Amino acid sequence: MYFVTKGLVILIGSAAISLGINLFLTPYQILDGGVVGIALILHYIYRLKIGLMIIIISIPIFVISWYKYRAYFYNSIHGLFAYSLSIDLLKSVRNLIHVDALYSAIFGGILMGFGVGLMLRFQTSTGGTDLIAQFLSDKTGINVGILIFMIDSIVIVIGGLLLSSNTLLLSIITILVAGITTSIMTSRV
Repeated sequence: MYFVTKGLVILIGSAAISLGINLFLTPYQILDGGVVGIALILHYIYRLKIGLMIIIISIPIFVISWYKYRAYFYNSIHGLFAYSLSIDLLKSVRNLIHVDALYSAIFGGILMGFGVGLMLRFQTSTGGTDLIAQFLSDKTGINVGILIFMIDSIVIVIGGLLLSSNTLLLSIITILVAGITTSIMTSRV
């Protein structure tokens, strides 16, 4: 039953993240932070596949986790492939919903924070900077949502400089909402 539950959590979390990206972020060139944000920057500038870029960028992080944090490696590799593939598979929904850019940033952040938080709550993740944040949280006791927010901030500032000030402002809203949602999902209440 444990593996069925974990598998279901990975699928639901991956779907939420994928829908957040495809329905709400990509139509307005909004960024998330971390590995996803870097992949989105590459997509917006060079039209590269988001999911594929996430896998490629994540390779060094997973190599390190194989040697230093093997449990995280095993708990994240499935999430990495599930959400990366679902992002590229669900790209056809990108123009399905049209809402104002501000609402898009908020709804995208909620879906992404829910997906990441759900997975972290069941000791799995999507890897990438979520994995790094989880490592740091375990070592420092700082809430994983706050650490993700800090890492994400660096990526969106760089992306805002490369893309536009509108991208930067909407992305700030997205990671704030995603960070708050992740924190709520991972709180031990």
